[in-house]
Amino acid sequence: MFKYLCVLTTFFSINSCKINKEFSQNIELNTVSIAEKYLTEISEEELKENLYVFASDTMQGRATGTEGQRKAANFLKNEYKKMNVLSPSGLNYYQNIPKSFFNNRSEEDATNVLAYIKGKELPDELVIISAHYDHLGLDEDGQVNNGADDDGSGTVAILQIAKAFKKAIDDGYEPKRSILFLHVVGEEIGLYGSRYYVENPIFPLSETVADLNIDMIGRIDDSHSETPNYLYIIGSDRLSNELHQINESINNNYSKLNLDYTFNKKNDPNRFYYRSDHYNFAKNNIPVIFYFNGTHDDYHRVTDTADKINYSLLKKRTEHIFMTAWELANRKECIVLD
Repeated sequence: MFKYLCVLTTFFSINSCKINKEFSQNIELNTVSIAEKYLTEISEEELKENLYVFASDTMQGRATGTEGQRKAANFLKNEYKKMNVLSPSGLNYYQNIPKSFFNNRSEEDATNVLAYIKGKELPDELVIISAHYDHLGLDEDGQVNNGADDDGSGTVAILQIAKAFKKAIDDGYEPKRSILFLHVVGEEIGLYGSRYYVENPIFPLSETVADLNIDMIGRIDDSHSETPNYLYIIGSDRLSNELHQINESINNNYSKLNLDYTFNKKNDPNRFYYRSDHYNFAKNNIPVIFYFNGTHDDYHRVTDTADKINYSLLKKRTEHIFMTAWELANRKECIVLD
């Protein structure tokens, strides 16, 4: 997660699939009964296996523009190729970002990593599931900042969500809308990768339904040490109350997590709403949810390692996000913008 506070800007684009402003209080989850059978594709063992590789010393802390970041990008590309989840046409999984874009904060060019599933009935409408895959690199003593929770946890969660969608497709359940699995770089130095994407979108922002952003979902913070079955939800009601209600309904009917909205308050002094990649989508009037476990003693330290992740909880949180994404991708009507 980006450590420093961002400056609030206000520019908006009109989201054409949300022209209907009427909102129904009765959210009908007509599609997720099918999705439930694919929860078995989200594997605690694979989450752990992938994270032990992704957050290993081999990746050298994944700092933007470094060899470690390039290794991490290649790991993601290869995982999608193994799953036969394709890249958007012409990209070969990489959206290149020139080093000049990073305002002297990167020594080299860097890449966002993108994988894509095309929708069957409404392919122009897009659901984005995002997470940043960069981290802090080496500290001043040469120790590796592995970033297992921040944001290795969100990164490997997306891989498992993609795997579950691919299995459903193989069984004949193609999503109505398209899905973009977006791994952004440069988050830790200023939300650069997500900003580059919205300024150079692969798919029109006007047709982007929502961004589900996952940044740190593998740990338990001090506030929940006695009640670990929780997940912080940030931003879900800022632009679309319907998105908020869908997320709640998924939880009430399936996930049974304690959804904590402490950091969603507009006067939250931490200002987490402005500190991860969903914010660049929200600035463009795209509804967002930021999924978060809160900070902990290992946040932005070399001690944020894969052995400290709660993998059963990571699996449960990942399942919740998958079910929410499934509903957004398959529901009859596009969610409405308030």
